[in-house]
Amino acid sequence: MSHFTTPAAASPAADGRHAFDFFIGRWKVAHHRLRERLVSDTHWEDFAGACETRHIIGGLGNLDDNVLELPAGAYRAATLRLFNPATGLWSIWWIDARDCTLGAPVHGRFVDGVGTFLGEDQLGSRLIKVRFVWSNITPRSARWEQAFSADGGESWEQNWRMDFARAD
Repeated sequence: MSHFTTPAAASPAADGRHAFDFFIGRWKVAHHRLRERLVSDTHWEDFAGACETRHIIGGLGNLDDNVLELPAGAYRAATLRLFNPATGLWSIWWIDARDCTLGAPVHGRFVDGVGTFLGEDQLGSRLIKVRFVWSNITPRSARWEQAFSADGGESWEQNWRMDFARAD
């Protein structure tokens, strides 16, 4: 993505590879999700969940396992995150057990404690832009937000928020 630049001669400790270390462990999750996306829906669902995250490939990535307790029934999902030392960017993929597919990735990094990740995907037959934002990170909590844009990023509709509270 052109608006992210490669860090100049960053040391391994400062290049961003440890940006998601805060997320290792077990979490309780409070979900706040828009029922339908990009249709001017104003109905939100609140439900609980759980998440457990661990390092993979020597810390250059992590994988989380999620239980989402939707009102219509619980399901499982996972997130795969990989760090590229050459670009200093993280790539993130969502894996949904309901259709067993690997979603389109978003790419980005943390700046001043906020992680912003952008990508392109499809919602039905529409091409959309996707934005993930990680913020409010403390040793015991964090927030993740997802937004979609159908107009090339001119406007964004936030459609999901997850508030994490450490369970371990």
